[in-house]
Amino acid sequence: MTVPPAVAWTGADPADPYAAALRAGQGPLFLRRTDGWLLPLEVERWCARADPVDRAVLDRCEGAVLDVGCGPGRLVTELAFRGRTVLGIDVSAAAVEHTVRLGGQALRRSVFEPLPGEGRWGTVLLMDGNVGIGGDPGALLGRVAQLLSPGGLLIAETAAVDVDERADVHLTGDAHDAVGAPFLWARLGTPALLRYARGWEPAGQWAAGGRRFAALRSRRASSSAEPPKSTAVISSQRVR
Repeated sequence: MTVPPAVAWTGADPADPYAAALRAGQGPLFLRRTDGWLLPLEVERWCARADPVDRAVLDRCEGAVLDVGCGPGRLVTELAFRGRTVLGIDVSAAAVEHTVRLGGQALRRSVFEPLPGEGRWGTVLLMDGNVGIGGDPGALLGRVAQLLSPGGLLIAETAAVDVDERADVHLTGDAHDAVGAPFLWARLGTPALLRYARGWEPAGQWAAGGRRFAALRSRRASSSAEPPKSTAVISSQRVR
């Protein structure tokens, strides 16, 4: 499996538009394609508490939950409030710090790097368009299968339209200036996600609040990986 580089927003630069948006709790913030097309990012919703649509998704989670691309941590903290074992990962230092500040458990880590509890997570979340991470849906799904326990559940938020595209994008806080090096991103509707999901069992698809979701179940037969860390152990691994 080819491992895409973790070159998306990192939050290391204080001038980084993603970090600035998280600090402010609002945009504007866009993914900008090299041809100038803009995808608005919903910073205000990400920085708010989990809404009814989010909570209905979280009701479907099974076992210990790994939130890939957790952002500012609204889902991690909601699950923690429910007493669930949950860990968020994100390549953005600002996102991890925000999650930890809210009381959630989070690591600054790419999904393609070694992670706690590989092969033992009950549910992996790819919300807020994170099916696009790395720009290679097949590689991302293959990696998620490695993280899940046999028969584990992937819940992904897909695009509201039937789309299957990959593009080089930049982050920008306005409609004109791109920031940093471009990185690969993908946009997938549910039909496209299902086409990539060879070796997975479809476990449902639904729409709510103008958003679309799909659930897939891993068919992996066995795993010898370590179990997910307890809350206490995960706490010791927080990025500071």
